[in-house]
Amino acid sequence: MTLTSGVDVGTSAVKCAVLSVEEDETRILSCDTERIRRRDLRAVIHECYDRCLGLANVKPHELDYVATTGEADEVDFRTGHFYSMTAHARGALFLHPTARGAIDLGALHTRAIKMDERGKVLQYQMTSQCASGSGQFVENIVRYLGVSLDEVGELSKQADNPEMVSSICAVLSETDVINMVSRGISAPNILEGIHLSIASRLVKLVNAIKLEGESVLTGGMGQDAGLARTFTRLLEKSKASIEVVTHPQAVFAGAIGAALWGAFRHARLAATRKEPCP
Repeated sequence: MTLTSGVDVGTSAVKCAVLSVEEDETRILSCDTERIRRRDLRAVIHECYDRCLGLANVKPHELDYVATTGEADEVDFRTGHFYSMTAHARGALFLHPTARGAIDLGALHTRAIKMDERGKVLQYQMTSQCASGSGQFVENIVRYLGVSLDEVGELSKQADNPEMVSSICAVLSETDVINMVSRGISAPNILEGIHLSIASRLVKLVNAIKLEGESVLTGGMGQDAGLARTFTRLLEKSKASIEVVTHPQAVFAGAIGAALWGAFRHARLAATRKEPCP
């Protein structure tokens, strides 16, 4: 049995996972996340990592490999590092084995990833526009509207006359929202309008790489049921052959994928050490 941990350092949060990997079974022992919120990043990483190990009842010295992904320069205890796209693809595949795509909805950027049955990245496309299509933008808006992030998905489903954000600039988009509030536009209609704006960009991303089949929404907005519904509707209108898949642990896809790749690398290194010298 191999015990491995993945640490995904994002822009707004740190995610950790601990996995038990055996030849015939891989289990997630624990997952945890911690918001950064302008705190010392190294302290946040250690807090999240230590808590995750505690939940798994695993001591640091018992781990065979600690793999990082994302902006992980502050992880001073790592064994190795993996590219974020590679980690998200592998994590998405583990969570949904029939998936052939992952759509990473991050705090600052969104990426569409096309992969094969092994989780190998075949093609990807990333947003190059301003952060108005990102998780950070949504967080700023919900604070202004006085609702929590957990409420966003269900509130947007209550919309009866959504109004799209007109600008691709985050600052101007927030101004749009302020104007909507002053005109009496309801929170559900504002949130659904934001979802429509984000989803329209997602459609362009997945079409750019000709993504097909089941695709898992990962990252911080991966569990936003309202966004998933809106995205699905726009995909149907565009006649794209994609099925949007959500998963309760999708926010941890990067950490899970890093841990899986760490286990793979550990096994390869162990096999190399066992090979006799020529």
